[in-house]
Amino acid sequence: MSRAPMGPTRSFVGATLAALLLVGTADRAASLQDAPQDAPPGDEDCGEWATIMVTVLDDTGLIPIPAATVVLRWTDAVEKPVREPVGSEGRLLLCVPPDARQATLWAEFGDASSEEQVLTLEAGLAHDVELRLLFAEATTGRLVGRLRDARSHRPVAAAAVSVTGRREEVQSNRRGNFVLSALPVGEYEISIRHIGYAPLTHAVTVTRGHTTEVDVRMSPDPVELAPLVATVTRLRRLETQGFYERKYWGELIGGGTFFTVQDIERRNPFLITSLIADASGVRVRCGGRARSCRVYSGRISTGFGGRPCEMTVYVDGTPVIRPGRSNVTTIDEFVLPIEIGGVEVYPGAASLPGEFSGSDSRCGAIVIWTK
Repeated sequence: MSRAPMGPTRSFVGATLAALLLVGTADRAASLQDAPQDAPPGDEDCGEWATIMVTVLDDTGLIPIPAATVVLRWTDAVEKPVREPVGSEGRLLLCVPPDARQATLWAEFGDASSEEQVLTLEAGLAHDVELRLLFAEATTGRLVGRLRDARSHRPVAAAAVSVTGRREEVQSNRRGNFVLSALPVGEYEISIRHIGYAPLTHAVTVTRGHTTEVDVRMSPDPVELAPLVATVTRLRRLETQGFYERKYWGELIGGGTFFTVQDIERRNPFLITSLIADASGVRVRCGGRARSCRVYSGRISTGFGGRPCEMTVYVDGTPVIRPGRSNVTTIDEFVLPIEIGGVEVYPGAASLPGEFSGSDSRCGAIVIWTK
């Protein structure tokens, strides 16, 4: 059976990567001819610990990507996540902590990423993982918007929304929301029409693998009010995990405090606990050493003297700090502000979404999502 010809995007990416790898590597290639092909990069010695050898390749599996970054989260061990670049051969050697039995890992390179892999670990064994970056599949983005009346701020339903040069047209729902999916990356002009409002056009940029969000205030016609448009890009990872949906309903009913990546970048906190301290219903207590702050619920008191109860901390959906247990780390030691894409703070069990409820979360939870 003959193979179909490779698409232009994939051919261009492959050719570009191949050219980058060939430029200036003649001397290095000569020296590698005498080196063992299975030798791990670097001089790192893991001793009796298990190892993970990660190799990052392009989507064909033929070209190593030396500038890629490997992201690894320990599923069952209380260890800091790994975010490390691969070596010149597209490989990275990682040592496995003795208490780790499972890990989730993927690779990133610019806007491209590999599929996530869940790896079962065995003590003392070497594990080989190959991660292929999906360049060809990350060629589109999405446009999500909300339409509101510029005077009353009420949602504008049944408005016609289209993109210049494309046939697809959608209508805003009763909350004024609309979605345009599978848009090729690039510059567009959206057109919005509704009886009783002034027509509106606005330029937007669709980014590969991301969702671009626009908040549009429409001017009633013939009242002359300048339309207001705010644009923000959502992180696709947070969207698929339901962060934005919980944020919408949580802020609507007062069921928690939410921090987006824009909030974190604007405040630029040195420690993430200094940001969480601004949330309603929580208390932050710090010890004598750096990064030793813990977060407690200010709404529920348990134990002798009415001391506040420590809140459960989730990172990417996995509980990493639980009350009543000998936690060996704190939030600030586990994750850095620059790594965080969103934070949810629920100071009591009553406001917790179902996916984070349970006996360990009786005093509330802090849910952290990495980028």
